[in-house]
Amino acid sequence: MKTVAILGSTGSIGTQALEVVKMHGMRVTALAAHSQAEKLAQQAKEYKPSCVCIFDETKKPLLTELLAGEDIEILTGMEGLCKIAGSREADIVLNSVVGMVGLLPTLTAIEAGTDVALANKETLVAGGSLVMQAAAEKGVHIYPVDSEHSAIFQCLQGNSMNRVRKIILTASGGPFFGKTAAELANVRAADALKHPNWDMGNKITIDSSTLMNKGLEFIEAKWLFDLDPSQIEIVVHRQSVLHSAVEFEDYAVIGQMGVPDMKIPIQYALLYPERKPCPTRPLSLTEYGTLTFEQPDYETFGCLRAAIDAIKEGGLRPCIVNAANEEAVGWFLRDEIGFLQIGELVRAAMESVQGGAVTCYEEVLRADREARAFVRSRILQK
Repeated sequence: MKTVAILGSTGSIGTQALEVVKMHGMRVTALAAHSQAEKLAQQAKEYKPSCVCIFDETKKPLLTELLAGEDIEILTGMEGLCKIAGSREADIVLNSVVGMVGLLPTLTAIEAGTDVALANKETLVAGGSLVMQAAAEKGVHIYPVDSEHSAIFQCLQGNSMNRVRKIILTASGGPFFGKTAAELANVRAADALKHPNWDMGNKITIDSSTLMNKGLEFIEAKWLFDLDPSQIEIVVHRQSVLHSAVEFEDYAVIGQMGVPDMKIPIQYALLYPERKPCPTRPLSLTEYGTLTFEQPDYETFGCLRAAIDAIKEGGLRPCIVNAANEEAVGWFLRDEIGFLQIGELVRAAMESVQGGAVTCYEEVLRADREARAFVRSRILQK
């Protein structure tokens, strides 16, 4: 049975991954969390990893107190995340941290020759060319954890000799599907955090409401499956039962279906190529009765269009769009800007911040910093 290190263990993906781990008797070598010291300590006592990392260094004293008497090394910050990712103790590293912080640990795991189960969107959005080139050179597998990319990965199994015409990324449409810009003008964070189908962290839930989440997945798909942007279609599917599909050159479409439960793609990434019983429920198509498919509204949900335009332009543009979105979402979650301003700020950053080629990790960080600074300056000017 594989051993696993989990970055982001106290978040939605991390906690569901631990359910899978427990069901299949996998050994956990390391756990990492951002700031939830109490929850991390509880997990550490149950799963007995050799080390844990709390990214927020101010929480180390509390975590040390909570784990007194346990033979567990306590790490902190980015150095701690990268030490876990590069330790070679685990067969696979699950990266489910949120934000740009996930890029360097992914590169570190790849450098160590360790396979990665990837749930951190920003790794490929900001540094896709760096990551995929490094993985190819090291012979490392990147297993997608997002339900959509996992679905595509599953549909491609056994089809290596057949050419893909396009992939179909499904989107739930979020809580505001069908709303006009006028209706969204006064939306606040509490409204946007009510997702119809999925249980996710705050940042990802907001991204789903703006459709930025689907824009980031569009960019990820380009890198994961070596596609041209013209080969990726987004379809709004409110029921979240068809998780995505692949159309081959003979126009046959193969899709992957299941209940909207992240434990299915998490388990597939961790146990690949095996399929085993999963701690979820089976799909009953008759319970759903009808499955619907519609076009996204690219005008109202400007984040989606900005993300697609960014990957078409290439280079550092996706990184800039991602960083601007992260910064804007933070302000929105504090109710300091309006819902529609997120898309406006993302578009403005994409068009204003210096781009260029992705040559190294430091260039990605530079573009990330400048995009965030641009968004802050625009907000504070008003």
